[in-house]
Amino acid sequence: MIGFAMCGSYCTHKYAIEQLKMLIENGYDVLPIMSENVYSTDTRFGKSEKLISDVTEICGRDVVHTVLDAEPIGPKMALEAMIICPCTGNTLAKMANGITDTAVTMAAKAHLRSDRPLVIALASNDALSANLKNIGQLLSRKFVYFVPLYQDDPKNKPHSLIADFSLLRPTLDDAIKGKQYQKIFM
Repeated sequence: MIGFAMCGSYCTHKYAIEQLKMLIENGYDVLPIMSENVYSTDTRFGKSEKLISDVTEICGRDVVHTVLDAEPIGPKMALEAMIICPCTGNTLAKMANGITDTAVTMAAKAHLRSDRPLVIALASNDALSANLKNIGQLLSRKFVYFVPLYQDDPKNKPHSLIADFSLLRPTLDDAIKGKQYQKIFM
């Protein structure tokens, strides 16, 4: 089973859902996980109730969305790999600094206790500023892999990076083999 966690980069959820569907179509059994904010926040990009319904239908199981429900992941509920797609700068910073106060950060921490791959598909407006040190910190950790990143709007958002979501599958495949898929900055 693969864990698939979603954080609050709401404008990228449609791309994350495409990747989630692709994993299911390719035979992966997926455990959906959402941050509490994603699970409960309506935005101009969509209603949380619709997102929860879509993800539940795609995966065929309920969404893990509390710290308490995420805690058994790892030793008690072993996942082959875990994906965070999208991963916000906020979640990235928390993981880099050992903060475990959301369903996603708890799931990631619990999963990493089992020395299995964690794949991060980052979408952050401050990745090349405040969060650059956190990227570096997580790059040095065993079992953490990044979907390759690019600047989505260098002129208007010079500090922003976003994962190339279309590279999630090859990144996952290589992470399961214990290696980083290509260079992380495109």
